[in-house]
Amino acid sequence: MGEIDIANAFVVLANFVLIPSISYGSQLALGALGITLVYGILRFSNFAHGDTMAFGAMITMLCTWWLQHQGIHLGPLPTALIALPIGIIACVALLLAIDRSVYRFYRTRRAKPVILVIVSMGVMFVMNGLVRFVVGPGDQRFADGERFVISAREFRDLTGLQEGLAFRTSQGITILTAIIVVIALFWFLNKTKTGKSMRAYSDNEDLALLSGINPNRVVTYTWILVAILATVAGALYGLDKSFKPFTYFQLLLPIFAAAVVGGLGNPLGAIAGGYLIAFSEVTITYAWKKVLGYLVPWWEPTGIVQFISTDYKFAISFSILLIALLFRPTGLFRGKAY
Repeated sequence: MGEIDIANAFVVLANFVLIPSISYGSQLALGALGITLVYGILRFSNFAHGDTMAFGAMITMLCTWWLQHQGIHLGPLPTALIALPIGIIACVALLLAIDRSVYRFYRTRRAKPVILVIVSMGVMFVMNGLVRFVVGPGDQRFADGERFVISAREFRDLTGLQEGLAFRTSQGITILTAIIVVIALFWFLNKTKTGKSMRAYSDNEDLALLSGINPNRVVTYTWILVAILATVAGALYGLDKSFKPFTYFQLLLPIFAAAVVGGLGNPLGAIAGGYLIAFSEVTITYAWKKVLGYLVPWWEPTGIVQFISTDYKFAISFSILLIALLFRPTGLFRGKAY
């Protein structure tokens, strides 16, 4: 085994494990941040969050198609970046309407969190049906522009290695956008008056009310932040993979697992949990035969050296969630446990 073999093994690993895990983890982290904000401030688990992501992504996709039809493009970048603010506005309007027509009724009566969880499940099914009614149940694609930042062939020509590294534009945009959104969110929560009032309301609702914080304003800003996070996460996932309504329903499990493992109610924990779940899913379902072929050339495995098929990747999220609930229910960063 020489340096060339190690370099080829690293390129394969980066191509199929590291970069996809970071991209997927960024999407899960943004989704988990929405879950943890609702749980930390409004004090219930929002099971409709996956379909909220689907709704925001759907509006973004429809606007993208319209812009493409009008001949409006961003050159090498996806046109969806122009449509994303419209998707966010639509998602904000929807969540505020749902809160005023559904959640406020139970919140003003001090309903138990389990009641709000059941209500959110009803909202989930309604939103899922709405999205499928509008765009259908099948796969939809709305990505355009340059597909790759660097293609496998370009990488091989540049480095002379046998293996090529393909870095997709959607992956780069996902990672960069996640960094920007997370920095903006933490700045808002820690530096602005509204963000500080939201944190105070989350820490002690009664004391926050006594100090003059307007609870309706806190709730409104919470749903606005949740809509932004959900739409960005949903649109990025759709750009990176494809848009399919039922997929977002399935994403609810890894997103919740990320929020719980990191610590429900803790934004930093949601980010850490998102990357932990993503790396676990990708690493365990990856076929390691090619990497081992470079690192251990004298060993020729008969199979593809895959621990679990990709068909069962959500079982990994469920297993990690179960272990966290059994041994550390407050999560890695000690979130809230109501």
